[in-house]
Amino acid sequence: MRATRPTIHKAASRPTPHAALSGHPVSSEKPVPPLVAVGSQTLRHRHTELPEMLFSCAPFGISNPIVFLTFTNLGHRASNLLKTKRAASISSLNYQSATASQAHHDSLRVLEWDKLCDSVASFARTSLGREATKAQLWSLSQTYEESLRLLDETNAAVEMRKHGGCSLDFTGVNVVLVQSAIQHVRRSSPLDGDEALAVVAMLQYAENLQSNLKAAIKEDADWYTRFMPLSEVIMEFEVNRSLVKLIQQVIDEDGSVKDSASPNLKRLRSQVRTLEGKINQLMDSLIRNDKSETPSLEVSNVDGRWCIKSTANELKIFKGLLLPSRSGIGSIVEPLSAIPLNDELQRTRVLVSEAEAEVLSMLTEKMQMDLDNIEQLSNRIIQLDVVHARATYGLSFGGTYPKIFLPGGHGPSTLTNLSGNKHQQVSDPSKSEWVLYLPKAYHPLLLHQHRENLQKARKELKNATMEIKRKVQGENVAQKAGKDTNISSLEFKAKELEQARPIPVDFFIAKKTRVLVITGPNTGGKTICLKTVGLAAMMAKSGLYVLCSESVQIPWFDSVFADIGDEQSLTQSLSTFSSHLKHISDIQSQSTSRSLVLLDEVGAGTNPLEGAALGMSLLESFAETGALLTIATTHHGELKTLKYSNEAFENACMEFDEVKLKPTYRILWGVPGRSNAINIAERLGLPGKVVDNARELYGAASAGIDEVIIDMERLKQDFQELLHEGQHHLMLSRESYEKLLVAKRKIMEHSSDQRYRKIREISEAAAMARSILHKKVRTRRASAIQSLQPTLTHTSQHKLETNSQRTRIDDGHSTENRSASSLSPSVKFELPKVGNMVFVSSLGKKAAVLRVDPSKEEIVVQAGNMKLKLKLDDIKA
Repeated sequence: MRATRPTIHKAASRPTPHAALSGHPVSSEKPVPPLVAVGSQTLRHRHTELPEMLFSCAPFGISNPIVFLTFTNLGHRASNLLKTKRAASISSLNYQSATASQAHHDSLRVLEWDKLCDSVASFARTSLGREATKAQLWSLSQTYEESLRLLDETNAAVEMRKHGGCSLDFTGVNVVLVQSAIQHVRRSSPLDGDEALAVVAMLQYAENLQSNLKAAIKEDADWYTRFMPLSEVIMEFEVNRSLVKLIQQVIDEDGSVKDSASPNLKRLRSQVRTLEGKINQLMDSLIRNDKSETPSLEVSNVDGRWCIKSTANELKIFKGLLLPSRSGIGSIVEPLSAIPLNDELQRTRVLVSEAEAEVLSMLTEKMQMDLDNIEQLSNRIIQLDVVHARATYGLSFGGTYPKIFLPGGHGPSTLTNLSGNKHQQVSDPSKSEWVLYLPKAYHPLLLHQHRENLQKARKELKNATMEIKRKVQGENVAQKAGKDTNISSLEFKAKELEQARPIPVDFFIAKKTRVLVITGPNTGGKTICLKTVGLAAMMAKSGLYVLCSESVQIPWFDSVFADIGDEQSLTQSLSTFSSHLKHISDIQSQSTSRSLVLLDEVGAGTNPLEGAALGMSLLESFAETGALLTIATTHHGELKTLKYSNEAFENACMEFDEVKLKPTYRILWGVPGRSNAINIAERLGLPGKVVDNARELYGAASAGIDEVIIDMERLKQDFQELLHEGQHHLMLSRESYEKLLVAKRKIMEHSSDQRYRKIREISEAAAMARSILHKKVRTRRASAIQSLQPTLTHTSQHKLETNSQRTRIDDGHSTENRSASSLSPSVKFELPKVGNMVFVSSLGKKAAVLRVDPSKEEIVVQAGNMKLKLKLDDIKA
């Protein structure tokens, strides 16, 4: 039977509202797959015509795509149906993946992430480093642990820059030539001299960097930890010094092979110089002999062969080979006498090239032995250049180290990174109540643009000043006055740019907040705020410092989705409103509980009532089951009321100066914005009748809401003033408290000094008293000894008499007793006995006798806890 092709219709270019809001991804690049129109008739076809066709109904909310087909050949029905289902399933998965990548791509594009990547990559010092920087930043596929590692690397590079001795500036390393050398060596093809020198430069730089790091660690061992994990990478560098020495021996600074590389090369190059000398002499002699006939002659080198060139059309005076002139003017002749020399020179040059190739082949063989280490070192140099670019960017624009944490955790938790350091998710107690803490955050692209404009203005001013100084002489007064005016205008422009620095914004979002609604006038900075938060989140995830003047705390977002700007999808014939709805639908289907969603002018582009209702529904959906944090800007006043019915919502508005009729680009938290159009029109001089009529049309209820908003703003401002006043008084109290602490410390120090001074004076007085007492005791002791001297002499004579008259012992005893009784009054008392109580005059109290030594006229007494050895004249009975 004759086969009939199925009728295939293209899907409608504009999806139905159900298709756009069903939550299923719809790609803006890939067209909607064709559907099979199925009628009542049986579709017949050849089995070879349809197996490769894929059908998918996923964009239209159908989870299980089914294709209704009727085949005439029942034998192929089952196999073809299985193939079709499998192909449809694969197509659906691929389509969802493409939609997810498209949503990410569109978000990165509207946030201008590519421009930020270019800005960061410009700080890399090598071409491959710049490419690797862009690739690393653009991926945004890092896990939480990888983000921590990237931040550690950036912080270590910042510390190395602060140290100064360990620079990661790879300007002198040509990694492109190094990679080319690695490829040549891997293919066993001879190296180029410049490639060999590039390898030497890389190895020398790696060795110097490692040496500088070792010197810093030797100076202070703490630097090793502060430079982690980069210090670990640098310490693992392996540099083959013998290879460096070998390359330097055979390759000259200009990349050519040295004559001393091999004896054969040295000999051949000497022959080349000799032959060139002979040819030059021959040519000079030929030109001198025939210069009178053909004056415009010169020696020329054509393809390595020395010839004679003349501006004339013919050289008939020389016998030789006529060569074609490349310029078409004049004649070139190779003299017959020079042909043998040129042939020999050519052969010798070929031998020289072969000798040079042998040397380079020898270097290739040497490098093959160490190729893996060289390639690994080259890759690490590129990685370090990427880290250096991130660190230099952060320091150049005044960024700070962001504290990132995993959302959804219960309280602070720690995670050990590759360097062994522990990261605390919420380390600052004052920030524990915030899910997002971004004080004074700058939009990085605005800051970059401001810097470029300022540098350009300063350069123009400098060039103009130098030009005037160069031409100041020989000009009249009028010309000087005109140039002075130009200089003044350039100076004014530069000063104006210096003062027009971008205004930072503060973002303090509490943990309970899931959706933040920002309102405010047009050109008030709402979109800039969205982009600032989105870029800050991606910068922290990619290992970059966040451009804030203070320490920041930001959750780790797995993805950042953004719907910003008024765009139309021309490829799908979608209006601005439809394009936004399609993009928001993709975002809603792809976002997770750890995503950040940024919506600009949600609900705009259609009827205000329908747009407000749709916007409220979308935001409530994101608050219930959507992303971790959603930030939306809007002009719809109805969205401001969501805060008062759902605690997951928070309001903020962009401040507007009604006196100057200009936005201040600052955020007021907790206060919804109000309409300023009528007030602005009145201040701009619009007729009062028109303004009054507009207020009537605007409605009393809306005016009442604006009055409530005005009161809230006034209360907010009063609160801010009281808060600033309280902070001022708190600061004064802290200063007074610190002064009191200082005074207390001084009083205690003075009291301690006085106490030590009194103790010192008492000690000196006691020492002086002891000295006086000891002096008096010695004096009394000397006087007592002098009084005892006659008595002791008399006693000695009496003992002699007693010895001579032994038979009269008893009489001698009586005589001795009488002699003792005739002593002076100072020794008339009897010697004390052990246990007797005696009075110690120096102590002024009694003491018990412990021991008596008559021969030394000393006794040992105990007075309380003291044991004293005293002379007899120190005691009284």
